[in-house]
Amino acid sequence: MFSGIIAAVGQITELTPRHDGTPTVRLTVEAGGLGLDDVAKGDSIACNGVCLTVVDKQDSRFSVDVSPETLSCTVGLNQPGAINLEKALRLADRLGGHLVSGHVDGVGEVLRFDPVGDNRLLEIRAPHSLSRYIARKGSITVNGVSLTTNSVNADCFSINLIPHTLEATTLGSLQAGSAVNLEIDLIARYVERMLSASDTIE
Repeated sequence: MFSGIIAAVGQITELTPRHDGTPTVRLTVEAGGLGLDDVAKGDSIACNGVCLTVVDKQDSRFSVDVSPETLSCTVGLNQPGAINLEKALRLADRLGGHLVSGHVDGVGEVLRFDPVGDNRLLEIRAPHSLSRYIARKGSITVNGVSLTTNSVNADCFSINLIPHTLEATTLGSLQAGSAVNLEIDLIARYVERMLSASDTIE
């Protein structure tokens, strides 16, 4: 479980196909400012919002294995480049964002990324199947970043990004047409499941 508060921006430096008969790809990530002293093999790190398991660690870098399924339904993990990083929460940690599972629900498309003073107006089109879970002033995760929606209209929603978020994450490099990982609010998912299950009970 994660909070959506990005700890560091890392860099995917290598993508290496596994040679064990599986189509899995191993990513080597330079952790940047993410401290790895308390990270061990088997721990979880969210990479661009995707929960991945550490399989190797050396100094300031770590490696994770990514399945073809994960690569097919997410963005930002299929080539070298900058990614948002967050270590898994401990029970005693402060929850600064919202509860994030690290399981991407879909890929959205950036429609607008316009300056508004020092801020940026980010408008994203979400897959139609996710739209019902997105509420005005609700929480959503974009590339692993916990954000609050300003407005919701049909399959689109908008967010105001402050300078700190632009500087501390990869979101500052977005532009119209960019693809982004989306994870809906965990609570909304469970509420929908509870309501649908109650309809089947007589």
